[in-house]
Amino acid sequence: MGMLKEFKDFAMKGNVVDLAVAVIIGGAFGKIVSSFVNDIVMPPIGVLLGGVDFKDLTVTLREAYVAESGAEMSAVVLSYGNFIQNVVDFLIIAFVIFLAIKGINSTKKKKEEAPAAPPAPPKSEVLLEEIRDLLKK
Repeated sequence: MGMLKEFKDFAMKGNVVDLAVAVIIGGAFGKIVSSFVNDIVMPPIGVLLGGVDFKDLTVTLREAYVAESGAEMSAVVLSYGNFIQNVVDFLIIAFVIFLAIKGINSTKKKKEEAPAAPPAPPKSEVLLEEIRDLLKK
């Protein structure tokens, strides 16, 4: 029973819960970015390149053939179009994370740079300033 309680305490700590939420949101965000790249970014690029669908960009290493046993052997292809789409996905996600971290850092700097009110001078210093001012008069 003690180990179960330890695990519950560990799992309910803020960092673990925050990490779980971040992973779930990150997965959903990845799907959104993939859809954005596949459905919005890549089609216009394909049209600009002469109607190319990036999913169809492949290099065939070996054509499909029928083996002596009669089994159909599928073609071996390099799908570099999918790779290009995944690179674009990565670049967009990396850029968004960069912007988020930059925003967080600038917020932290603004809080650190906020000037604190100067501390009130001690009573002895105030009295000495008053005496100095009286002597000047």
